[in-house]
Amino acid sequence: MKSRLVASAALSAVVLLGATGCTFISPQATKIEYSASDGVNVSDAEGPIDARNVFIVANEDGTVGNLIGAFVNPTDDRATITIAFADNDAFTITVPAGDSISLGADAEPLRIVGLDSKPGSTVEIHFQSGDSTGVKTAIPVLDGGLPYYADLVPEEN
Repeated sequence: MKSRLVASAALSAVVLLGATGCTFISPQATKIEYSASDGVNVSDAEGPIDARNVFIVANEDGTVGNLIGAFVNPTDDRATITIAFADNDAFTITVPAGDSISLGADAEPLRIVGLDSKPGSTVEIHFQSGDSTGVKTAIPVLDGGLPYYADLVPEEN
């Protein structure tokens, strides 16, 4: 009788280990952070402002683009973020305390003239807020092929 009880407990332990053993060696996929959209998230650990879902919608030849994205300031003070491209002038965006600004949704996108990056490529952009040194991030360049980006394609002037 005791041998049946021991065998039953051993079999239960083997089944339990076999059914859940993968969780001991595999990372939990839902804990992996990633950008769940076409743009990228930019976080400067030292700066107060975070950028969310940042991307550029460019015209067909890639000479003009619109920078789209949300800029979030979770602090109690107004803060400014500086966005710099290779040979272009830097842009600054001031975000009120505890608020966000969404370029392309509730604010006009930043127009980039002389982009020189066709859709499908990436552009190296430097984001700096507060007293931080900032971070450089590769930002994707998209076209207006998707209906919800069609209105964001810049007109050539």
